[in-house]
Amino acid sequence: MALEWVVLSYATAAEAIMVLLLTLPVPGLHQLRKGLVSVCVNMLKPFLSVIPFCLFLLVDIYWKYESRPKCSSAEACTAAEYLRHQKSNIKSQRNALLIAAALMFYWLLYSVTRMVSKLEQLNSRVDKLQNQE
Repeated sequence: MALEWVVLSYATAAEAIMVLLLTLPVPGLHQLRKGLVSVCVNMLKPFLSVIPFCLFLLVDIYWKYESRPKCSSAEACTAAEYLRHQKSNIKSQRNALLIAAALMFYWLLYSVTRMVSKLEQLNSRVDKLQNQE
């Protein structure tokens, strides 16, 4: 199961880097931004697989939460069982945050890419109209 979380972490990091590069207000990166927009448009469909993957991992977290033994108090479990229970809770919360971040960054990447491509289209229309005058 650890490999799935590593893959999700790398996908989330790639999404975050693309969003960051698309939203940086550096004036000298205009040519790089055009290339990055085309790369992001082409990568949106493969990154769409992150959504069902996240849902699968969310179901996995829920299943592990429902099927694990309960340690409601420290007296009902040994110290080692109680510690393992607490570590499991922390891992589940961390993984849920990773899932939320992956879904949020995908949505941001989709929105920003759509906005930047639409802005480029509008700028090209403005240039075309100015050349006609």
